[in-house]
Amino acid sequence: MRRTAAAVILIISLFLCCSGNRGTIEDASKAYTRGDYKTAYRFLKPLAEQGNAYAQDYLGVMYEYGQGVPQDYAEAVKWFRKAAEQGNAPAQTNLGMMYEDGRGTPQDYTEAARWYRKAADQGWPTGQGFLGALYTFGTGVPKDDVLAHMWLSLAISGLPPTSEVRTSMRRHRKIIALMMTPDQIAEAQKLAREWKPKMEQK
Repeated sequence: MRRTAAAVILIISLFLCCSGNRGTIEDASKAYTRGDYKTAYRFLKPLAEQGNAYAQDYLGVMYEYGQGVPQDYAEAVKWFRKAAEQGNAPAQTNLGMMYEDGRGTPQDYTEAARWYRKAADQGWPTGQGFLGALYTFGTGVPKDDVLAHMWLSLAISGLPPTSEVRTSMRRHRKIIALMMTPDQIAEAQKLAREWKPKMEQK
């Protein structure tokens, strides 16, 4: 599920980025989509060095998976962090995944939860889903089935209907619900209905 989730994050963020910075970002997106990673990197690297958060996040993904560059988790974390600190929700989710898995940085569930929460608060579905998973197991956060159910519900509603990640999260939520009382489920549903995204506080 992790690799699929990362692909979903990248595809959505590639689409979103192009509305605000046409030209080289759009060219990079096209090159990346057709698998021409060397060209994508050539477009992205200068933008990332100039502080473009979208380009920084893409570079992080390319280093994470060795696409057009040698695979380097530490370098991926570096670029994810630069973008995440600017409030980029996909990068915050990616950085959280690196902390959760201990890739390119020491494993730290509390840090993973912190970065997932930043993305989740902005309404980023994968960040919401991964935060919900942490609440399920009490990893990096106190175990809380109500919050797990709430965050997973929000993630499910924000992901494409055919997404494998969405299917996995629906399955996860169903298992949690089996361990909850009707009152707890009702509370989680109410929290999800009333939830509103927050502006990123840097």
